[in-house]
Amino acid sequence: MMIRRKKTTIFTDAKETTLVGELKRMIEGIVKVPLADQRLYNKDNQLMEDDRTLQDCGITVQTAKAQCPAQLGLAVRENNGDFEQLDLTPYSLPPDLPDVMKNQDAANGQDQLA
Repeated sequence: MMIRRKKTTIFTDAKETTLVGELKRMIEGIVKVPLADQRLYNKDNQLMEDDRTLQDCGITVQTAKAQCPAQLGLAVRENNGDFEQLDLTPYSLPPDLPDVMKNQDAANGQDQLA
């Protein structure tokens, strides 16, 4: 699965029977944020409770595959004690190709006469 927070993306593997709390423990080992200071959200931006399994939260082998991982959101507690808003910064898009390269692509796709 793919766990996103702001510009950070974490890839991890878990079973359908894994508890959300166990997944948060894995995240703690990576980002060094205690379990109590983490909130995980499913694809519908619903808060996932620690005592529920991933399957209970709609994450199954059908919805989470290596080629197309399930996306979860992560929010952490700020210094003032409140949790930050869920922020999944969109991925950037590559820049447009220069016109010179666009013309080459068009020419390569056409049949040329000998």
